Amino acid sequence: MPARAPLTHVPLSTRALPSLDPVPPPWPAAFEEVGTARLHVRRTPGPDGVPAVYVHGLGGSSTNWTDLAALLAPVAGGSAIDLPGFGYSEPEDGFDFTLQAHADVVVRHVEKCGGRVHLFGNSMGGAIALLVAAQRPELVETLTLISPAVPDLRLDPRRLSDPRMAFAYLPLVGARVRAQLAALGPRERAAQVIKLCFADPSRFPDSRLDELTEEHGARAGFAWAAPAMARSTFAIFRAWSTLGKASLWSVAPLVRAPTLVVWGRQDRVISVKRAARTARAIPRARLLVLPRTGHVAQMERPVVVAKAVLGMWEHVEAGTW
Repeated sequence: MPARAPLTHVPLSTRALPSLDPVPPPWPAAFEEVGTARLHVRRTPGPDGVPAVYVHGLGGSSTNWTDLAALLAPVAGGSAIDLPGFGYSEPEDGFDFTLQAHADVVVRHVEKCGGRVHLFGNSMGGAIALLVAAQRPELVETLTLISPAVPDLRLDPRRLSDPRMAFAYLPLVGARVRAQLAALGPRERAAQVIKLCFADPSRFPDSRLDELTEEHGARAGFAWAAPAMARSTFAIFRAWSTLGKASLWSVAPLVRAPTLVVWGRQDRVISVKRAARTARAIPRARLLVLPRTGHVAQMERPVVVAKAVLGMWEHVEAGTW
């Protein structure tokens, strides 16, 4: 068996990329039946070949992948889904919001794509993609994990977009705190999320903030949105507390796909201290740590992430990954 390549040796493609100036709008969306679920899906046109599937994180949506999908579209078209309870995807009755339940939905979507895919996941979506790649290796050509939500049980209020969220579901005070949070305007909520997830919030274009504000405003009218957020959050903490074969640290070594792990050095949500352990746990993974970058590298540094992804694809095709 050949020796493993150096963990942090990530070749960047020299391929010319499309311009992101002006900032592209979100990709066209439609509702699609995925098994018994009805998902809101944004599709990126591209050439025939292995498509990409993009899975967002907790509190995110399909629009988190607009720029990266645009940069990769000349090589791979794809689809970005709103997970059940997020974006505009209403969850089915009885959906339990565990990572496994979300992974099962992603599997059905990938199967609908007709074969193997380049699978991407950020944050909670990274943990979901990890489960999919481990459990259904025949569906995953390559795996890209961006700050995946691996166990990180630090008690640090700076990890929250609003520190009051730590008290929102406690007895006695929870109802009052939830009312305070609900009173925030959609633009203020959107700005809080960007402040948490970006190392430099000034890099977030005004047009993107307008899009996020519109989405937050729409979600405020969905009765299922807040419960979905809360239950998915609790499900992540339950997964982090799971030991033995079901632990995410035990799942990672089962992944067989060539894998790129990307982390922002200024990630306040999932510590960059988890980066090396995550990459080492996956047999064919390499690690790219980006300076001056937060929790959503695909949004804050889309060009360098795209070049790293394309570099992986080129080396996988050449048999040198």
